[in-house]
Amino acid sequence: MSDINVNQVLAQMRTMSIEAGNKPPVSNDSGDFAAMLKQSIDAVNQTQKQSSKLATAFETGQSDVSLAEVMIASQKASVSFQAMLQVRNKLVDAYKDVMSMPM
Repeated sequence: MSDINVNQVLAQMRTMSIEAGNKPPVSNDSGDFAAMLKQSIDAVNQTQKQSSKLATAFETGQSDVSLAEVMIASQKASVSFQAMLQVRNKLVDAYKDVMSMPM
């Protein structure tokens, strides 16, 4: 079983936090909502694939993957999926509201 280095995990978390804060906002000059939604869904899918890949690597005993990395990737994938579900729910609610409006 791999040793968890707390300082290394904290450094990785700080790096990810900085990277998340430095991402430029997505420019949507064309106003294409469908493209933006597809891009977001693809990003969630990529996060889930990465999480699965890390979990498989840890389960097979690869020494370069720690349990902390696997858990962080798993939680990141879970949070992004839950956020996507909430966006979907809001879109469905908005659609129902529009459809129930009298003409």
